[in-house]
Amino acid sequence: QVQLVEYGGGLVQAGGSLRLSCAASGRTFSTLAMGWFRQAPGKEREIVATITWNGGVTSYADSVKGRFIISRDNAKNTVSLQMNSLKPEDTAVYYCAATASYGLRVRIGEYDYWGQGTQVTVSS
Repeated sequence: QVQLVEYGGGLVQAGGSLRLSCAASGRTFSTLAMGWFRQAPGKEREIVATITWNGGVTSYADSVKGRFIISRDNAKNTVSLQMNSLKPEDTAVYYCAATASYGLRVRIGEYDYWGQGTQVTVSS
């Protein structure tokens, strides 16, 4: 069992930045591949960024590549998403997710544990 709690969401003006964090408990964090996902109003949940157990490999959705950075701190059992140059289309509920894997996992169906989500709203 893994519990995930996201925090750091909020309202920001277009062009601004936010940093989301996710705290994990219940299992050795370093054994988990992690991901950030989001669901915008009226749209399907989509992948934002993923990272391997040791942070060695990352992947990003084309829409956020170059603007967002995923990172993890295994000593603190946290994974973060630094979001820069935010756009109104980034508005969504952002979810932290985890799965037991030493490799990169990029499909929603591969993730077993999910946080409750945190709202990010970008105004124009």
